[in-house]
Amino acid sequence: MTDTHPTVVFAYSEVGARCLGALFEAGIGVRLVVTHEDDPNETRWFASVAEVARGAGCRAVTPSDPADPTLLAEIAAIDPEFIFSFYYRRMLPPSVLGLARRGALNMHGSLLPKYRGRAPINWAVLHGESETGASLHYMVDKPDAGALVDQQAVPIGPDDTAIEVADRVADAAVTVLRRSLPGLLAGTATTTPLDLSKGSYFGGRKPADGELSLEWPAKRVHDLVRAVAPPFPGAYLRLGDAILRVHRTRRLADPAAAETADPSVGVEDGAIVALCGDGRRLELVDAHLEDGRLDAARFIETFGHARVPTRPRIAGPT
Repeated sequence: MTDTHPTVVFAYSEVGARCLGALFEAGIGVRLVVTHEDDPNETRWFASVAEVARGAGCRAVTPSDPADPTLLAEIAAIDPEFIFSFYYRRMLPPSVLGLARRGALNMHGSLLPKYRGRAPINWAVLHGESETGASLHYMVDKPDAGALVDQQAVPIGPDDTAIEVADRVADAAVTVLRRSLPGLLAGTATTTPLDLSKGSYFGGRKPADGELSLEWPAKRVHDLVRAVAPPFPGAYLRLGDAILRVHRTRRLADPAAAETADPSVGVEDGAIVALCGDGRRLELVDAHLEDGRLDAARFIETFGHARVPTRPRIAGPT
């Protein structure tokens, strides 16, 4: 491992693993990697940052607090030129940022200043955006607010799930990092201040935020389903006494015959179909009850032949 440009990296998730690998490939002297312990209650769909670090012979640590005095002392002893944060899940405090002689930079999964904050890909899909991207910017006290170095857009298709978009964003993040490194190292990188008035900030999402309502227009239901589809916690609705988990939907081209009918779920032509608040229908392509996948035959066996109205949504705002 080279000591050229001593660097400390805070990283997690797929973007973290891929960007860390790109630094090693570029010969950057990554001296320490700070990451997270995996949450046993979370499905890990991404590569391990710790494994990438150890595979390159680099020390990886998992402190619970990035401001831990022992960690700060270790970073200070490294005297890093740069500190990078690649999808690390905690904001880095000024006590950390100030240890980077040539700046601390973050890779964010949106086209900043849009979708600052947590879960930017999920929020972009949920809001029906047609594109998002990856942005490399300097870190300041305020989240996702420092000057922009570079960014790369990626498309979001009308039926793409968040995990499909996340894979494109990870590729874009590596592209942005590789493109930016020469200028950062030479001190010639140009930056653009972020106009936060043209952006937005969003908080983290909880599993309960996946509760949907068929009172909504069909597109809004469809967008929520794909925004939280597995490996994320998934969307669900209350049908009778059951919780119906919906992992994928398909928008049907024609409006329902009875546009004034109450929102409900039933079987039509061998498919499970939801009637939404705008009179349009969605096929529930991948739906599950607690004990397994639900197809049309099992739906009729469980709920009968009549359409089933949904119970009111009880979660907070989506």
